Amino acid sequence: MNNLFKYLGVIILLIGVAILVIPAFLNAVTNTILLSGLGVIILGYLAHIFLNRKLE
Repeated sequence: MNNLFKYLGVIILLIGVAILVIPAFLNAVTNTILLSGLGVIILGYLAHIFLNRKLE
């Protein structure tokens, strides 16, 4: 279970990257998609830092 929490931030980061990549291939990029992808990436980055500090 700790392994899942350890990599939760990275999983969230990859979801944010998918939010940015999929519309880029479909030529449907809008500012809303870009901002939501950025928000999810920042959330994943911060989750990765805080969860790794908490679990170690």
